[in-house]
Amino acid sequence: MKYSFTFVIWLLGISLSAQNAVPISFDKPPEKLSLLSEGFISTHVNERDFALSPDGNELYYTISTPKSTFQTIVFCKKIGVGKWTSPEVVSFAGEYSDLEPAISADGKTLYFSSNRPTAGATLKDFDIWKVTRAGNGWSNPENLGKPINTEADEFYPSITRSGNLYFTAQYNGGVGKEDIYVSTFLNNQYQKPAALDTTVNSYTYEFNAFVAPDEKYILFTSYGRKDDSGGGDLYISLKDETSKWKPAIRLKELNSLQLDYCPYVSPDGKSLFFTSERHQLPTTFLKKKASIMEITSFYSSPLNGTGNIYWIDFEKLVKTLN
Repeated sequence: MKYSFTFVIWLLGISLSAQNAVPISFDKPPEKLSLLSEGFISTHVNERDFALSPDGNELYYTISTPKSTFQTIVFCKKIGVGKWTSPEVVSFAGEYSDLEPAISADGKTLYFSSNRPTAGATLKDFDIWKVTRAGNGWSNPENLGKPINTEADEFYPSITRSGNLYFTAQYNGGVGKEDIYVSTFLNNQYQKPAALDTTVNSYTYEFNAFVAPDEKYILFTSYGRKDDSGGGDLYISLKDETSKWKPAIRLKELNSLQLDYCPYVSPDGKSLFFTSERHQLPTTFLKKKASIMEITSFYSSPLNGTGNIYWIDFEKLVKTLN
């Protein structure tokens, strides 16, 4: 796949933006919603998705062109107490649109969504793929195949300790316009995916779900519900004593007027990360006529309307739900 000179420079800018190790610690998540590592992870570029390896030594997220024409997965490695390497494109990505990394509980497998071809050079629809640990890196990507992948798009994998795989799809005969599905893992095989019931899915859009490793809760985004803020909001559903999903609750403390999505909880259960397109763009300059420099300066700010990654203390947030 060939890229324009402009795009190559943009991608190089991501890889070279932080040559020196940058401090970041996940030991104490903020009590109030905060940008994750402003200027290092959360920048003027469109960032979304987030995942940590179970040992806490690697972090992964997606960067995207402004109109999401191309996405790729990048990672950072921990190199000391609170010190991380600069973001780099992972070994298996960078040629096709790869996004939404999710790591298994044992850290040996990374799942993601991609439009890479299964054969030849023709781009496919988006499927769920996986790579496995190979030395200090990852194996070549493997398409999960049927019954997970179809001729439609499959997005945002979330894998549990039992091997059950949750993902987003827009299938004929679903509950709503876009739904969250689960494929149970039995006898070392994935079973036919089933849409979650109407305590989670609705007549409108539900997508990008993170499911707890023990499947006791699910975090997801819904767009078009009567109680959402207008751009797509985060919700949570807990399991009851019979292992059924309770009616979803809107996380009003986290949501904005823009799209809030891609939730993820750290392996230790302490931190909630998610992507938000909230911004601080002006609608008018009241005191004086704006200059070209003032207007264009907003593009270099993280809060320019593209996605950023936020985080908050998840344990304290959950207590407020009781």
